[in-house]
Amino acid sequence: MQVQTGYIYHIKDEFFNKINDKGLMINHENGRARPTYFTIKDKNILWFIPLSSKVSKYKPIIDKKIKKYGSCKSIMIGKIANNDSVILLQNAFPILEKYIDHPHMINGKPLKVIDTLKYEILNNFKYLMALKSQGTNLFFTDIDKIKEKMLDEIK
Repeated sequence: MQVQTGYIYHIKDEFFNKINDKGLMINHENGRARPTYFTIKDKNILWFIPLSSKVSKYKPIIDKKIKKYGSCKSIMIGKIANNDSVILLQNAFPILEKYIDHPHMINGKPLKVIDTLKYEILNNFKYLMALKSQGTNLFFTDIDKIKEKMLDEIK
């Protein structure tokens, strides 16, 4: 499988069993494989950003952050496959390709996010990573610990 930035994927349960981080979103809900993940390819590591259809749950959170800080880069709402989707950058985490179960398919084709949204997500992710490197961590998962485990597996 050729994994590319900007495509949507599903994860194997094996990853969640191995990592066991309370900050990770659950992989299954009501018998369905969830959530789907926007992918950023970064050398041997992939970054997965969970997507949610629960716009009404996250819209007030986004509005509150905008009111308090002037912007919100940790949660976004964008159109993916003609539906409003919540992009939960705050829940991003590193992963390896071997833990990908399958690409999310629509009409037999892997789902790709439109370029304008892809670049907005990438810019916000880079911003959050820059904040983290300066000591302000907005990620819910322990991305350093997970990345270390992933890099150990590559060795």
